[in-house]
Amino acid sequence: MSQKFQELIQSERPVLVDFFATWCQPCKVQSSVLNSVKEKVGEKARIVKIDVDQFPSIAADNGVRGVPTLAIFKNGELLWKESGVHDVNSLVGLLEQYSN
Repeated sequence: MSQKFQELIQSERPVLVDFFATWCQPCKVQSSVLNSVKEKVGEKARIVKIDVDQFPSIAADNGVRGVPTLAIFKNGELLWKESGVHDVNSLVGLLEQYSN
């Protein structure tokens, strides 16, 4: 999966990675927010979910210490990362900013 993850974040389009856990209540809230984000940004960006319990090495490699943590990558470069729940407008704004 780590190789696949590296390929995913090499995208020309921004890739929003949601590091989450199935037992995490705020992660469930973030997940529904991301559905709205996806509707608004469409093909401008990709959204990828990484379960930190299934892929602890990917989470560790990316310095994830708490869930949910969101990160935006483009061409393999980390552009933005923050923990906590974020709203639709903030995330759409970030993705649009990085998609230009």
